Amino acid sequence: MTAVERIALGVEYCGSGFSGWQTQPHGNTVQDVLETALRRIAGHPLRTLCAGRTDAGVHALMQVVHFDSQVERPISAWVRGVNSWLPDRVAARWAKHVDGEFHARFSAEARHYRYVLFNHALRPALASGRAGWYHRPLEVAPMRKAAQLLVGEHDFSSFRAAECQAKTPIKQLQLAEIERHGDYVVFDFRATAFLHHMVRNMVGALVAVGNGGKPAEWMSEVLASKDRSAAPPTFPPAGLYFVGAHYAERWHLPEAARIIARLPPSFP
Repeated sequence: MTAVERIALGVEYCGSGFSGWQTQPHGNTVQDVLETALRRIAGHPLRTLCAGRTDAGVHALMQVVHFDSQVERPISAWVRGVNSWLPDRVAARWAKHVDGEFHARFSAEARHYRYVLFNHALRPALASGRAGWYHRPLEVAPMRKAAQLLVGEHDFSSFRAAECQAKTPIKQLQLAEIERHGDYVVFDFRATAFLHHMVRNMVGALVAVGNGGKPAEWMSEVLASKDRSAAPPTFPPAGLYFVGAHYAERWHLPEAARIIARLPPSFP
């Protein structure tokens, strides 16, 4: 009898046109197309578990998944072979045999999300679906000041979607950085875990500061209120990227899975 092997897989995808990561009856999700491709290579159904589920229209630079297979295949089959069955918007970047104790979600020590915002009076065409858009000028300095008020352990109920299933709204935000590259404003957030729509809601609040509508100190008031209605509406999903998850070196994942990816200033 062939031993069960656990494989970790690094996956990149453009979320445009997909109904998010998690499998749905209609089959139009990233998980559905990935598992269909994996089944072609394995010859039997496979179930994947990911580091961080993404909503409809949200992208991933390095989603990490794991699955168990009952058959032996060259490691290249889980990359090149799988890619031959995937749609153009999804691609496996690497694969690796891992210890049976590895879990893509529970072994992750932190997660990193990025929001890319096109800040120009006119909407973009080439970046449509790949970046958010805000038409009024934004000042980065006050947004950076406001973002630092979010760093640390807090109750993030003010930035939590009504349908969020997290057991607690208390999360540890480790990093909140904002940089401007020409007409693009890039927001980076890292935390042990995130609430549903938390990043998109924080971006909405930070934009309210950047456009001069609110002072940076207002962010503390929103956070302390623990009231979703105290913060602005949720920003669109197009500009949100799951950059990747942080894993301990003991799992021996490829370097690409442990080092935070960077979009070049010339994006897109």
